[in-house]
Amino acid sequence: MHPHRTGGTVHGIDETHRPDVVTSTAYAPFPVTSDPAPWQLARSVVPTSVGPVVVHARAGVRPLLLLHGVAGSWTTWTPVLRAAHGFGDRGLVLVDLPGWGSSPTPSTPLGVDDAVRVLTEVLDALGHTAVDVVGHSMGAFVALHLGVTAPDRVRSIGLVSGTTFAAVAAARHPVRGIATLPAFALLRAGLAVTRSAAVPMLRALAGVGLLRLMAAPVFTHVGALDRSVLDAFVEELRPAGFLGAAASGAAYDTDRWRTIPVPVTAVAGRDDVFARVSDLDHLAAVLPDVRTVLLDDCGHFAHVEHPDAVVTALAPGRTL
Repeated sequence: MHPHRTGGTVHGIDETHRPDVVTSTAYAPFPVTSDPAPWQLARSVVPTSVGPVVVHARAGVRPLLLLHGVAGSWTTWTPVLRAAHGFGDRGLVLVDLPGWGSSPTPSTPLGVDDAVRVLTEVLDALGHTAVDVVGHSMGAFVALHLGVTAPDRVRSIGLVSGTTFAAVAAARHPVRGIATLPAFALLRAGLAVTRSAAVPMLRALAGVGLLRLMAAPVFTHVGALDRSVLDAFVEELRPAGFLGAAASGAAYDTDRWRTIPVPVTAVAGRDDVFARVSDLDHLAAVLPDVRTVLLDDCGHFAHVEHPDAVVTALAPGRTL
């Protein structure tokens, strides 16, 4: 069954679509590190229209842009960099989006259009005309919007544990979201109450040994994680940024993704609590050229939980 549209709404899903299913044996084999030296990444601060942005980059052929999620920074991609042996001689661009990582928080909440404008300004500053883009979680959402609004700057798109249709629906209908995507809805509600106190609370939980319990819904095997992964999860969680991203997603017209002209590969974990497996079917119904991959034994941080499988999934002649 092929999808058809009436008034911008998807009324059908391709029921014959089945994602490739991948099982990986090594769970979270690499730590998260803030040391750029192993990959010859140079740190710079790029001025943009919303303020300075911290970038870690390396010159090389066919540059690859990596976009983090709402509890991440450039450092959360280091397991993938290790799994991919630094991507050989390829150029790399890892951006701390405004308000995340080491980039200062902008004076007004960052919307998806603002994020794309920042990225194009960064690419201009680095002299890149077009890149392959891989985004995690919120970064996947931004990568798709970059494909919509600046398709000439994008050669291909990789989505890793992307927050797409289910997250948008939960953001639009918070009460309904408690039933359909409870972890997302409850985290949003909790952060709306605690806001800036959330990160100190998580640090306090870490101090008494309860952080793994709190992070358990996000990772399939939280007990197997290197401590560096949990430390990064706490330090990079930005409540204001999460709430702003959720608000931006709630207002977004996902039907715009139909116009993306480049190939897309979507990789998702079967145990992801911020997305649903059905999101892969929706992406297959909407995107003109998409391959979907489902990872067993994997939660919301596929690039940390199974970096080798993510590299393999994105590699076959599409993104990596």
